[in-house]
Amino acid sequence: MSDLKVGREQWGSRLGFILAAMGSAVGLGNIWRFAYVTGESGGAAFLLIYILCILAIGVPILMAEFTIGRRAQSDVVGSFETLAPGKPWVLAGILGVASAFIILSFYSVVAGWSLHYFVQYFTGGPSLGTEGGYGGYFGEFITSPLQPLIWQFIFMAFTVGIVYVGVKKGIEKSNKILMPLLAVLVIVLAGYSMTLGGTREALNFLFSPDWSSLRDPEVYLAALGQAFFSLSLGMGALITYGSYLSKDHKLPGAAVSVASLDTVFAIIAGLMIFPAVFAFGIAPDDGPGLVFVTLPEIFDNMTGGVLFGLAFFFLLSAAALSSGVSLLEVAVAYFMRKFQWSRQKAAIFIGFIIFILGIPSSLGMGILSDVVIFGRDIFDTMDFIASNVFLPIGGLIIALFVGWGWNKAEVLDASDFGNTPIGNIWIFILRFFAPVAIFLIFLSAIGVI
Repeated sequence: MSDLKVGREQWGSRLGFILAAMGSAVGLGNIWRFAYVTGESGGAAFLLIYILCILAIGVPILMAEFTIGRRAQSDVVGSFETLAPGKPWVLAGILGVASAFIILSFYSVVAGWSLHYFVQYFTGGPSLGTEGGYGGYFGEFITSPLQPLIWQFIFMAFTVGIVYVGVKKGIEKSNKILMPLLAVLVIVLAGYSMTLGGTREALNFLFSPDWSSLRDPEVYLAALGQAFFSLSLGMGALITYGSYLSKDHKLPGAAVSVASLDTVFAIIAGLMIFPAVFAFGIAPDDGPGLVFVTLPEIFDNMTGGVLFGLAFFFLLSAAALSSGVSLLEVAVAYFMRKFQWSRQKAAIFIGFIIFILGIPSSLGMGILSDVVIFGRDIFDTMDFIASNVFLPIGGLIIALFVGWGWNKAEVLDASDFGNTPIGNIWIFILRFFAPVAIFLIFLSAIGVI
């Protein structure tokens, strides 16, 4: 099989690929979702399990996705059709495309909120004309039938614009700018946050585990779900990005680099948020509103808080954009191959469909708030289906395919491991440990155990 399909787009450099894959991983999951999930799940104990999930399950599956994509040189569905024609493994690819639609539909809603806040801080900060301070402001904004949709549309327009331009000139170029900028911003903001007086409590919260939390199965579920969401596992983004690689780029180092940088980014984001939270006496388990209610309240009481808020919501919006691009690319790459569409047509059409799909998640905060599915509102239902059902099942099938469904010698060759001890340990994890762990936690997620 040729390692390079004629006419297929390619990354311009190894650095460009790593930054793009990191851009896929670094997003709202590392800042908005990581902050509130860590807060709700007990802090350090959750962080410990999360890191173990990254090492024991995340990196092996990340490596498996890169390997599938580079060898097949196709989109997420086409990759399985190429490597295992006529076999049911293609279900992982179908789930990947479905996940891209579902996740980006609700992800763009939160990204739109972030863009709105960025513009508000650009003009001096949110105007608190309602009762209830920032909580009232946020509640009034997200329950509006029109305002959030406008910002959601603007975010999707930016996302479509980058994918429209192409792999090298759009996705790679944007991430070469955004990723270094985000790294500098999060470090500077974390450094400033740690001068506010809550550093000791934040460090204890993040790094001194309450071991009794390890008896709570929900913590394990939250950690694995966060690992999948944060690393973009099971959704096809890394298979798609891997398919734009040539044989010259070595995979193991790239996989470790992406996972390490993503995890470090999440921890630094925690050091950016939690010192400020503790300094101002706020509960760390404030949930999804932590970023949009609690932090603006903190900014309001800080010297230079408007500038801090401006930088923070730019960081949040840019991180969301880099991940949104990778999700859209999954669907765009599939439709380009399947229907022989141009990149431009696919980007505009799929972007518009995803925007339409996201409307119920947005309206579910307001005029559709009475719609409850299995005890959850529309937004939480979409998040649950994607994060706790589609992604784990997709990751499970990918692990089983590489571990059992693909010839071992070919897998080891395609992965750059070769027949080495590390390569054989990787195969063992994909065959036994990762599937069992994912399956047990999946059963817990759907309430079977």
